[in-house]
Amino acid sequence: MATYPTVRPRRLRQSDAMRRLVRETSLSADQLIAPLFIRHGAGVNKPIASMPGHSQLSVDTAVREAETIAELGIPAVLLFGIPAHKDAVGSENFDPEGIVPQAAYAIKKALPELLVISDMCFCEYTDHGHCGILNNPEHPGYDPQLGEGYLLNDATLALLGKAAVVHAQAGADIIAPSGMIDGMVAGIRSALDAADLQRVAIMSYAAKYSSGFYGPFRDAAESPPSFGDRSQYQMDPANTREALREVELDVEEGADLLMVKPALAYLDIIRQVKDRFDLPLAAYQVSGEYSMVKAAAERGWIDERRVALESLLSIRRAGADMIITYWAKDAVRWLR
Repeated sequence: MATYPTVRPRRLRQSDAMRRLVRETSLSADQLIAPLFIRHGAGVNKPIASMPGHSQLSVDTAVREAETIAELGIPAVLLFGIPAHKDAVGSENFDPEGIVPQAAYAIKKALPELLVISDMCFCEYTDHGHCGILNNPEHPGYDPQLGEGYLLNDATLALLGKAAVVHAQAGADIIAPSGMIDGMVAGIRSALDAADLQRVAIMSYAAKYSSGFYGPFRDAAESPPSFGDRSQYQMDPANTREALREVELDVEEGADLLMVKPALAYLDIIRQVKDRFDLPLAAYQVSGEYSMVKAAAERGWIDERRVALESLLSIRRAGADMIITYWAKDAVRWLR
């Protein structure tokens, strides 16, 4: 095997043109998904303090934001709703007049070619901030052996299916269940198919970890749990094999796309999922990943553009086919 001085790897790094010619990993607008936070009202553009550059938007301002996103060539938006009313079962999530169905309908009417993805979970809609129905004496499925506050899996599945149908009928192209509820993909697929919505795809949050990187999102979506945390249903950050089993189950249940969340602290999981499964793979570069870089850049400690693009490339290099990122618009402008 030849070595120095015959072999000189720096020959392929000596100019920008040469580096571009041999570059192994690419990043483009086609691979990005832009999240949007939607709330009731008109003309609303309410900045999110912990996520500079992002706001809660009313439906009309969200349509204008979606127009900008589409003009940049980004193919999809991911919708999160801030309801007008919260209750124990998150009823606005399955209300046809709820905030996400309103936004999905308006965006698809204005921009039929833009993909609308609906994040399908109940944490934003429940008064307790958890991702489904909780075990309590007032609920018909109450089980005293589980204790109050335990999330009732199968009762939540029924509501996930109901809400998925409502969002799909409003115009969502993809339903993205994010609660790590056992059987969520099968339950939603069954509900969609029964409603003659076979065309609607499912992007499963197949390996979603109970992470400290979600803090700013809970400010953005107004969805912190009122007690405890979500570790009884989201995954333990220490586990790898469990993630692969979770992904395998979702594939067997009919997921069309897979997701790992968060991204940067779980690049090893992204790589292993990519190597083992053939479905398109998304990674969610979450709010904490975004806000940490923003905060350091505001203090002049790092170059935001350089670090953001480097982190996005690392996620692609690990194997993600698409990335949900709060830098979606900026990244496209930087790449241009």
